[in-house]
Amino acid sequence: MFTDEYYMKMALQEAQTALEKDEVPIGCVIVSNNRIIAKAHNLTETLNDVTAHAEMQAITSAANFLGGKYLQNCTLYVTLEPCVMCCGALNWSQITKVVIGARDEQRGFINKNLTLHPKTEIVTGVMENECSVLIKDFFKSKR
Repeated sequence: MFTDEYYMKMALQEAQTALEKDEVPIGCVIVSNNRIIAKAHNLTETLNDVTAHAEMQAITSAANFLGGKYLQNCTLYVTLEPCVMCCGALNWSQITKVVIGARDEQRGFINKNLTLHPKTEIVTGVMENECSVLIKDFFKSKR
């Protein structure tokens, strides 16, 4: 049986790939019917594009895979709470479930009183420590 932890480990692998590229280490995967249909990591530095967040890359990839813009019956696993921009994209995608590793108290959408699509389930804290340590260590190394 595939668990939220199993898929979050896959998202963490994507975050590790971002780290190796000196990108902010955030990764995500999108799952449909127990199958990963998209995986992505931050590419903002590589593409010189502020919108190239892991979630945005994965949403586009999943929509292309499915042949439509809606991600119903899909789950996004992401290592860090999505920002306001990614929240908006996830809302419009009508994704069924979002599983978050670490919260982002400063830039995440939850403290901004924003919501996803009314039918979207949100789960937080999956492998929170592993996700949090990765991002915190990255920023410590930059200071």
